[in-house]
Amino acid sequence: MSDTGSLEALIQALRRLPGVGVKSAQRMAYHLLQHDRSGAQLLSHALQQAVERVGHCERCHTFTERALCAICSDEQRDATRLCVVETPADQAAMERTGAFRGLYFVLMGRLSPLDGVGPRDIGLQQVLARAADGTVQEVILATSFTAEGEATAHALSQALQRRGVRVTRLARGVPVGSELEYVDLGTIAHALADRR
Repeated sequence: MSDTGSLEALIQALRRLPGVGVKSAQRMAYHLLQHDRSGAQLLSHALQQAVERVGHCERCHTFTERALCAICSDEQRDATRLCVVETPADQAAMERTGAFRGLYFVLMGRLSPLDGVGPRDIGLQQVLARAADGTVQEVILATSFTAEGEATAHALSQALQRRGVRVTRLARGVPVGSELEYVDLGTIAHALADRR
């Protein structure tokens, strides 16, 4: 191994993060080694602990250190409403709004046939089983408004409606606080079509 093998390994490891290219990975590695070795140790320890301790909730699939996450364990939540999101980050965003007090199912992805991600990979059967548990009255599809997110919402909606489950989709439209002249045309068109 060369005398910079560990540095190269660190750079390559950092490149695995989304949106991090060679230059960014090099800057991070150099910064940690040159200016913040204690931060590097902290990062290393935190990452090791997370990998060892964090798993998936048995009911909703979000990240947790217990069998059931705090939301699924909360008896004050409205168990008749199930919000389906793509990622734990999406779930966290929904929670930050304070507007939803139901339960979640986290897909851990979205349909993407070009990338080889199909219905089994996102837990379609688990969503269907959860929605048919006799408690859930409404499934709210909160997938992203990308082509993959729309395809995922469509597939879930079709499968759930065939089983007689009430399905709704997050509304899309003009962002709060925006001026109409600066909103993109696609957003305006969807807001007009989905007006209430």
